Amino acid sequence: MSTNVTQGDTGSRHFHYLTAYGATLIDAGRTRFDLWAPSLTAVELELETPGSEPQRLPMSDEGEGHFSIEADCGRDTAYRFRIREDLAVPDPAARAQHGDVQGASRVVDPQAFRWRHGDWPGRPWHEAVILEVHVGLLGGFAAVSRQLAQWAGQGITAIELMPINEFPGARNWGYDGVLPYAVEASYGTPEELKALIDTAHGLGLMVLLDVVYNHFGPDGNYLPEYAAAFFREDVATPWGAAIDFRHPGVQRFFIDNALMWLMEYRFDGLRLDAVHAIDDDDFLRRLSDEIDSTVELGRHVHLVLEDERNSAGLLESAFTAQWNDDFHNVMHVLLTDEQHGYYADYSEQPTAGLARVLGEGFLYQGQPNGRGEPRGAPSVYLPPTRFVHFLQNHDQIGNRAFGERLIELVDSTRLEAATVLLLLAPPIPMLFMGEQWGETRPFLFFTDHRPELAEAVREGRRGEFAAFPAFADPEVRATIPDPNAEASFTTSQPRWQDDDPRQQHWLDLHQRLLALRHAEIVPRLEGVETLDAEVLGDRAVHARWKLGDGSLLSLAVNLGDTSVMQPVIRGHQLFEWGTGEQVTELPGGAIRVWRLEAGV
Repeated sequence: MSTNVTQGDTGSRHFHYLTAYGATLIDAGRTRFDLWAPSLTAVELELETPGSEPQRLPMSDEGEGHFSIEADCGRDTAYRFRIREDLAVPDPAARAQHGDVQGASRVVDPQAFRWRHGDWPGRPWHEAVILEVHVGLLGGFAAVSRQLAQWAGQGITAIELMPINEFPGARNWGYDGVLPYAVEASYGTPEELKALIDTAHGLGLMVLLDVVYNHFGPDGNYLPEYAAAFFREDVATPWGAAIDFRHPGVQRFFIDNALMWLMEYRFDGLRLDAVHAIDDDDFLRRLSDEIDSTVELGRHVHLVLEDERNSAGLLESAFTAQWNDDFHNVMHVLLTDEQHGYYADYSEQPTAGLARVLGEGFLYQGQPNGRGEPRGAPSVYLPPTRFVHFLQNHDQIGNRAFGERLIELVDSTRLEAATVLLLLAPPIPMLFMGEQWGETRPFLFFTDHRPELAEAVREGRRGEFAAFPAFADPEVRATIPDPNAEASFTTSQPRWQDDDPRQQHWLDLHQRLLALRHAEIVPRLEGVETLDAEVLGDRAVHARWKLGDGSLLSLAVNLGDTSVMQPVIRGHQLFEWGTGEQVTELPGGAIRVWRLEAGV
């Protein structure tokens, strides 16, 4: 595969990544269609024409399950693949749909968009300050584009879009997708997505994309009908049979998808959802290698993992960073005292756990979890920028029964101290949309499924909480919001209010901290090394890092209610919050940050 790049007469560029599957526009009136259907012996291309019967054209069998045809049709043509007399299916590699996941696919011209910032090289990873956003809640691609300048002004340097590929209905988190190449129609067109990214690049913002390669959603997945080899029945996942990444055809499908987003849409990186459910590190390394060999020389592209296994080896060279759930979970326990569900694994000596995370990366580095299963690998040798830290994200808020944000669970004094820790420590910080202004509206789990599936999802969602004491009563569980209700979606939309002094306070704090990070810490992050971290007292720790220029960064934070003694630290105090006059005493809810110049 290759990237076709043409130079426009005004300096703009047009990008097209040629994929192995899908519809490829040859010229204005001719298109090539490719489908991998190893379970079939014959396939027909079905072209839809308004007001007349679809035209059915037999596809050529190219061997090993590959079918292809060139047809006289152009941009915006609606098409399907007729796999048997009673079933025509959308293209699994379609770049857009005419309808929902059950509808016809649409031929797209990738080179129709003229990029203004096609030579954007991206930004080095250590400069990242990430804002995770849900495009649908913010009104679609065009609406997100209008907010980019504000985010850049707040100190954000990267936005991470939750999945934007086609899913059932118009409301969804995005992880129920079944057409990973197609842009979700309710968010906008492929051209509007490209305009969002182009605008972001003009403002100096990176754009990362959350991709789901571990499963397909429950509605609209026809792959088992014509490509049974896509799945393996000997390995089960929470979503059914596992995807068979041992098969070259399956690997090509997902590698091309990743390269399409990076090369054609010009995303600056990908966040790979739940790779522990892929559980095939050979495939993950091949994906990384192909991206590395395809991306233009000098362009910064970042690959970020979500991996419950804490597989430090993948972070040595193949991947840029990993979401560090250990940081979030131990911080959540320290701030809220919640100990149910997965927080139980972090409830024993959480202060020591935070010290280990700040000093070594992962908390779990091979020791058994609450189920007695060993988890993780040593990570102390990894630089802190290999870890993405966060106090909130879509999962950790939305997987709560009522979607409460952390600001509703913790007093403001201790949450402010935690925010300083998040934004001034060397690991890469990530915020969830609205967090920067102290948003209190919830982020609920929401879907838009057809009635029979909606009922199953609603009851399944409520059943997940049956084991929690607070929801043991069925009548209480019945109050958990219905994911399919439109109100679950609208209630989750963040809202900035100009006349709210509380929101302004939180926004001012975030902007002040991010300005300090960009001025004092980011320029020194290349080559940063963790030195150590120690417990100062209940919920209080002190951590030190050697920055790339040889200076020392020290941070002491107290998330508890009572004062603790702290060591006297030489150097310039960059920031303090909630502290008193005693430099050897750290009150509850306070934090101090210093930097000592090299050689002093």
